[in-house]
Amino acid sequence: MERHDLLHEFPEYQEKIHQLKTDNPHFRELFDEYHELEHKIHRINSGEEIVIDEYMHTLKAKLLFIKDELFSMLQNNIK
Repeated sequence: MERHDLLHEFPEYQEKIHQLKTDNPHFRELFDEYHELEHKIHRINSGEEIVIDEYMHTLKAKLLFIKDELFSMLQNNIK
């Protein structure tokens, strides 16, 4: 099953991701939350965890919301 961590999702922003993780506490918090959610979704998709569909939908929606916010921060060069 394919992983969707930010470095694979946005390889062109690899340096910027590292910089913001170091310099921006809000970005770091969102990055960590995204990573935890992505890992949980991967475990569910691989059958390691079983959840109801509504919960999975909620997790995916939250992941996409955080991903959009992180991407916006990367595009806008926020420090």
